[in-house]
Amino acid sequence: MGGTMTAEPLPSASTGRWPMPPQDGYTVDDFFSLPDLPPHTELIDGSLVFVSPQRNFHSLTLYLLEHGLRTTVPERYRVRREMAVVLTDRTAPEPDLCVLRAEAVRSRRQARFEAEDVVLAVEVVSPESEERDRDTKPHKYARVGIPHFWRVEMTGEEDDPVVYVYELDAVTRSYVVTGIHHDRLKLTVPFGIDIDLTAIDRL
Repeated sequence: MGGTMTAEPLPSASTGRWPMPPQDGYTVDDFFSLPDLPPHTELIDGSLVFVSPQRNFHSLTLYLLEHGLRTTVPERYRVRREMAVVLTDRTAPEPDLCVLRAEAVRSRRQARFEAEDVVLAVEVVSPESEERDRDTKPHKYARVGIPHFWRVEMTGEEDDPVVYVYELDAVTRSYVVTGIHHDRLKLTVPFGIDIDLTAIDRL
């Protein structure tokens, strides 16, 4: 992810300028009505966050995890990649992957989902998004009650993926790490999952 929008307006693709952000920041309604935002822009605490070009690791890891989830996902759930999730009236991040309740998917024109519809949120950490992916976003996901969270990092001499798996403590509304997975991601929640992480070498 890239930088956060400040009080200085930035150029829009069509008009040359975006509107000056409100004094208290953008709301979700503002966010979804702004024209010509760059792809995958997020709203965090009323500020716009832009995506920087991603590394090959990010693309390959997302493909590997998405394919693995779709292979085993039950009918009651759906897997979505890079879709906005509304957490509050001023925050709508875009998880790299999420698993949703099937009834939340209502239209092919749908541009957002609600926090209560999300069963799992996944973030693949990039250099420019480390603080958000490791701290800001999981804290916000937990606070609104998303029950499962994965954080994926690049590790080792071969830049392999390692997946940190978290479950929500419903009392404290915070995540507890339940496993760190290097070669194989095998879980029973939120459903049966078995992903060979070493398969990234063959993509």
